[in-house]
Amino acid sequence: MRTEQKQKLAQRRRWRIRKKITGTKDRPRMSVCFTNKNIHVQFIDDAAGVTVVAASTTSKATPDRDKLAANATSAKTLGTLAAQAALGKGIKQVIFDRSGARYHGKVKALADAAREAGLQF
Repeated sequence: MRTEQKQKLAQRRRWRIRKKITGTKDRPRMSVCFTNKNIHVQFIDDAAGVTVVAASTTSKATPDRDKLAANATSAKTLGTLAAQAALGKGIKQVIFDRSGARYHGKVKALADAAREAGLQF
């Protein structure tokens, strides 16, 4: 399959998911993005169009950020850090947005770590 076709299908998958889920002020959307090298997590209030809290392997607030990569062990660490940041802002419940990725491996590790840290999906 051509690269352009794969990207087009992935974008349609994201749009199909985003039609069904929206974040609010009380229950923001927890959007997860995995690149080849980094992991990004954002808590988004779609009603206001604002990112409430964000965590990433590239952010300066992340401890040992040069050791983190886009793998399952780093996903566990970042899931815990993202949940702590969200709980610090008063966010307890979220809607999980996997951005078209299958729910296994890295995505599942991040979600499980966030649940263990106190977030409710």
